[in-house]
Amino acid sequence: MSALQSALLGWAERARRDLPWRRTRDPWAVLVSEVMLQQTQVVRVIPRYEAFLGRFPTPAACAAAPLAEVVRLWAGLGYNRRALSLHRAARAVVDGGGFPDTLAGLSALPGLGPYTARAVLAFAFERDVAVLDANARRVLSRALGAAVTQEAADALVPRGLGWAWNQGVLDLGALVCRPRPRCHACPLAGACAWHRSGREPPDPWPRRRPQTRFHGSDRQGRGRLVAVLRERSLAWEEVPTATGWPDDPDRAEAVARALIAEGLVVAEGGRLRLP
Repeated sequence: MSALQSALLGWAERARRDLPWRRTRDPWAVLVSEVMLQQTQVVRVIPRYEAFLGRFPTPAACAAAPLAEVVRLWAGLGYNRRALSLHRAARAVVDGGGFPDTLAGLSALPGLGPYTARAVLAFAFERDVAVLDANARRVLSRALGAAVTQEAADALVPRGLGWAWNQGVLDLGALVCRPRPRCHACPLAGACAWHRSGREPPDPWPRRRPQTRFHGSDRQGRGRLVAVLRERSLAWEEVPTATGWPDDPDRAEAVARALIAEGLVVAEGGRLRLP
């Protein structure tokens, strides 16, 4: 394991991507980046991250703003529920008197699942916990020759080097150990169990279930409706057209009511608006 650790850390020092959220240990900035990076490419996130922190540099600034302003600034990122979760997390941080610095405390914040809580712990507080997204799971599963568990991933983190280790694992998954791996360029080739086996199938990387098709989905209708509501309020009778389903008013209404139940949309006086 020490050979694997040394090889990865040495490569990471040379190949580390210069990303804006890696230049800070501010837990709020780290949280914003992690929430934005969920299911969104890095190149799309960078300008949105900088714009968001320009407007909401602290949890207090975000918590004090109406949710509608946060959702408007989220335009272009998709999955608007993430904006709601971030706003709620900001309010919880303010109400709690500051960011928690334990896994339990971070996990208790609204919208922070195990991955995001561990990412903030590792990248803001530099704790020695493993951060397992799809890229990291692929790298470590192939290196170990079996689907990696959280416990096994935690055991691989070199003491005192949690920040550097996790950034290196994520970079390796993004740049080299991709779904179609570039083993010739991998610093772990000599220590990778799957590579040493001749890359015998099955690939030990535990693949996620493919996401359902976006075109024609409720997700698309939700996004269309929120996009219109960023500009103006809507009467209920306008909802089918706004969702892109003028001939399916029942489906359009169901999507609108789901957004209302989640807190992303408010129904008031026969009209819909952002909170």
